[in-house]
Amino acid sequence: MNISRLCRVVALASVAVAPAASLAQDIQPMVKAGIDFGGDTVVTVLFTNGSTQSIKANDGAYIGGGVSYLSDDKTLQGELTLAYKTDSIDASNGSVEFTRYPLEALLFYREQAFRLGGGFTYHLSPRIKGSGIVGNANVDLKDAPGAILQADYRVWRELAVGLRYTILEYKATNGFTGTAKSNGFGITFRASF
Repeated sequence: MNISRLCRVVALASVAVAPAASLAQDIQPMVKAGIDFGGDTVVTVLFTNGSTQSIKANDGAYIGGGVSYLSDDKTLQGELTLAYKTDSIDASNGSVEFTRYPLEALLFYREQAFRLGGGFTYHLSPRIKGSGIVGNANVDLKDAPGAILQADYRVWRELAVGLRYTILEYKATNGFTGTAKSNGFGITFRASF
């Protein structure tokens, strides 16, 4: 991942959430994890027994962290996070992995136990990489901006579970052409300390 590009994107995301952060009373570190589903198919693998398995553009599990901030009146909550997201197809003679680094700047309206909001996502260094018999299945994709809509339920204090919808499109590079919509749903878990 290009460090100067990451710094520019983090600066842009920080500017996007700065108005809410200026109202912040409480800034805390946070962690999040989840799993997303859906989107266009980006890889399909045919096994020797005739079965197939696919990876869709929004598929994958992610884990990450960042900062969470809460407004003085406790009705607005913002998050700035960076995560690692991956999905793979594995076989005894090879594997294909789809990786990316989602940077997210989200803003929520918060009630007692519920949050509703959304914001900006930017997927850095999306890549499809093959190994073994599918070692030539390597495709770099362009960094991709998108949006997220999310609703959470606070289970206990600052531990929450939620549903999210991602809107994003990947574009191929390095001699490859085509696009893949990454629109799809997901389940997310977060905790701040």
